[in-house]
Amino acid sequence: MENLISLWESTGFYNFSGGQVFMMLVGFLLLFLAIKKGFEPLLLLPIGFGAILSNIPIAGIAEPGGILYYLYLGIKTGVFPLLIFMGVGAMTDFGPMLANPKTLFLGAAAQFGIFATLLGALALNLLPGMEFSLKDAAAIAIIGGADGPTAIYVASKLAPELLGAIAVAAYSYMALVPLIQPPIMRALTTEDERKIEMQQLRVVSSTEKVIFPLMLLTLSALLLPSAAPLVGMFCLGNLMNACGVVERLSKTAQNELINIVTIFLGLAVGSKLSAEAFLKAETLGILALGAVAFCIGTACGVIMAKIMNKFSKTPINPLIGAAGVSAVPMAARVANKVGLESNPHNFLLMHAMGPNVAGVIGSAVAAGVLLSLVK
Repeated sequence: MENLISLWESTGFYNFSGGQVFMMLVGFLLLFLAIKKGFEPLLLLPIGFGAILSNIPIAGIAEPGGILYYLYLGIKTGVFPLLIFMGVGAMTDFGPMLANPKTLFLGAAAQFGIFATLLGALALNLLPGMEFSLKDAAAIAIIGGADGPTAIYVASKLAPELLGAIAVAAYSYMALVPLIQPPIMRALTTEDERKIEMQQLRVVSSTEKVIFPLMLLTLSALLLPSAAPLVGMFCLGNLMNACGVVERLSKTAQNELINIVTIFLGLAVGSKLSAEAFLKAETLGILALGAVAFCIGTACGVIMAKIMNKFSKTPINPLIGAAGVSAVPMAARVANKVGLESNPHNFLLMHAMGPNVAGVIGSAVAAGVLLSLVK
């Protein structure tokens, strides 16, 4: 009889808590969104599966000695986000931005959502049950950049206890770009503005593409050293692609390496979706602030493009301003799609890639500023 009792007490049925069941359901929901809806499947699938594994009672998969515990060291040390950034850099073409340098302003404007959300997170402390420190607020604010690796990197440095909620919010809103952005873009532009056709971009030489990442890294090292880890790995990946002499390394960074790290990073983030860490009032605040941050970033990019169009000698379609958030290349595709709805001959994809790439740089710089100011 004692053996039967001991066996029963060792089962999941006996040890499951309500919170663990709920968080496993959240994990299954993330799997559903990844598999059925196609929302950021490369990350939501391992994150969802990691959430399920980390909430299995007694198994200790996310506790010291478990595999997810050791995988999390890659996030805690900052290694995984930086390797992801190198892969993203290898897949990035600076050509559209270099062909139209004015789009840098659009990428910068879209980062306003980050700093607006910083104030919003601090304001939430006025509500009962909410308690965010300045470090917490800075980590939450970076969601507004719509850059998952940057959000994870900053959260791991400033607020590791909020990493799960911040990562889920960042990647969820990145996945929802096609749903969130178009209504904002239409609300802030007129039909005539959406019909604006932009001039064809000039051809950017290979020399320019090689010089730019080196120049960007140098400026980062001189002006904002705290952003150098993110900017440096991004520039390394881009240089490997642009120089044309290390094709094997570039392809590895774009494919095998980034795929392996993505699996490990997703599982590690999922390990932080345990019931005791996630089921708090602060989590709802983070999810709400993430949505607000993303909307503000999109709106600021569109408004800046409208202002630039007023003073530019060449026409600028305000829709490309929405691509200033760092969701590459999804935000650029959304801008192109909305433009085609108003004008079937209006192909904005390459024009939108300029602010889209600038947004990646902008989010890394914003992260560096937050890391420098909030210690």
